[in-house]
Amino acid sequence: MKKVLEYSRVQRAHCPPPQAFRPIQRIGGQAGWYFANWLWRTRGFMDRCIGGVGFRRDQRGPEQLQAGDIVDFWRVEAFEQDRLLRLVAEAKMPGKGWLQFEVEGEGSGSLVRLLALFEPAGLLGYAYWYSLFPIHWLMFRGILRALVREMGTCGEVESTAVASAGELERDSVVAS
Repeated sequence: MKKVLEYSRVQRAHCPPPQAFRPIQRIGGQAGWYFANWLWRTRGFMDRCIGGVGFRRDQRGPEQLQAGDIVDFWRVEAFEQDRLLRLVAEAKMPGKGWLQFEVEGEGSGSLVRLLALFEPAGLLGYAYWYSLFPIHWLMFRGILRALVREMGTCGEVESTAVASAGELERDSVVAS
């Protein structure tokens, strides 16, 4: 069994799941990533330079997603309306990466979770994950905050990142 590294961040939003999910299903393409778009474009450019797919524009309508759709250098692996978007990276990297957004109803609001998963390929994969972790931490934190702002009447109330597996104390980084 291969080891999978995980980073998770959750934020509470004061709106129901359908409203909370709207900006998530528009992510990438023309809508951008809601935070530090220039870093996403730079990553795509670097990928293209080493023979990867680069930063492609998506081929879908602005609010229509289904498994197999392209979203920049990601491909939709799973989609459940108003609940789940899982993207698998097609960019070149020393391992396999996923970025997942989940929305779960909680009372009159929602919990919005961003989950990054990485299955490293050897020592280079681990070096990649841990050397880029500070940038990824900043990016994922920024994306989640910006998504909640984009949700309209949803205000940022609480943001948490939970530690486990002793990897880091403030962020959920799990090796399984």
